[in-house]
Amino acid sequence: MTRAPSPFRYTRALVLGASGFIGHWVARALRAQGAHLMCAVRSADGAECLTREHLGAVIVRRNLADLDALASWIPALRPSIIFNLAGYGVDRSERDASEADRMNHGLVEALGRVVAAMPRDEWQGMRLIHVGSALEYGATGGVLHESSTCAPTTTYGRTKLAGTLALRRLAAEHGLEACTARLFTVFGPGEHPGRLLPTLLEAAASGGSVPLSAGTQRRDFAYVEDVAEGLLRLAVSDANPGEVVNLASGAMHSVRTFAETAASVVGIAPDRLQFGAVPTRAEEMSHDGVSVQRLRELTAWAPDDDIAGGVARTVARLTEVRMRGADGVA
Repeated sequence: MTRAPSPFRYTRALVLGASGFIGHWVARALRAQGAHLMCAVRSADGAECLTREHLGAVIVRRNLADLDALASWIPALRPSIIFNLAGYGVDRSERDASEADRMNHGLVEALGRVVAAMPRDEWQGMRLIHVGSALEYGATGGVLHESSTCAPTTTYGRTKLAGTLALRRLAAEHGLEACTARLFTVFGPGEHPGRLLPTLLEAAASGGSVPLSAGTQRRDFAYVEDVAEGLLRLAVSDANPGEVVNLASGAMHSVRTFAETAASVVGIAPDRLQFGAVPTRAEEMSHDGVSVQRLRELTAWAPDDDIAGGVARTVARLTEVRMRGADGVA
């Protein structure tokens, strides 16, 4: 049976933050769908990383913090849809509050204004998919619905929420086809060093004990490639202008369960996991679950709740990358 062509085939898609953890996977997914892919990165290292992937993308280096310049170079690329994965504050070394406001709030508002002013082409989907954060909910308890009150407790959460609200206002004013996808705990190849899975993978290679928090905090875990698929699905959904959608699996697991499951997959003996050896971070959220009802209504889909499978896919991908490097192939 002949497969229907992808709605992204030949579509001019621009990914901001394409060399980052999730942005990289969004770029890969778009390329696999046949999009005319354009990637904006801030550094030479980011451009080199994407070049090694042989994605066939147009790679542009731009200082995304130069908000005034967005109105010139983005329309010149003529994108039909933009995925905004750029942000500041996920890496624990990023703690400048003014930079967080500029990238997580100012950039989103400026981007929304630029897209609203651009002429409409034949593309029928969303024009802007912006990635938000679970930390926008902050101290809110219970099951997290998109309508839940937000009470962010961190600079990152507050500035991400400000960006989400700015985009919602612009959508209401201009009818802008924009959607914010709130992500929760995303894991997989490309995560920042120091996060849970990279720490476990490093321990599997080096031996020794693994100091961890008590692990009683519960999170909604989703594999990064599934999250990228979700962003593409939302891009062709009937989401309302400015709508916020939780992009998560809808299942909660303790950090301890994740660590024990991942350790089993990568061959770390249980007695090497030292739970309680490090304190639990103050910004940890405490809620009962994440509603993905709206995600399912819009896409008839949600990410798999499969920690072991996601860890195995991570190991396979990292092994593939190492083998290509050993063969001298980028």
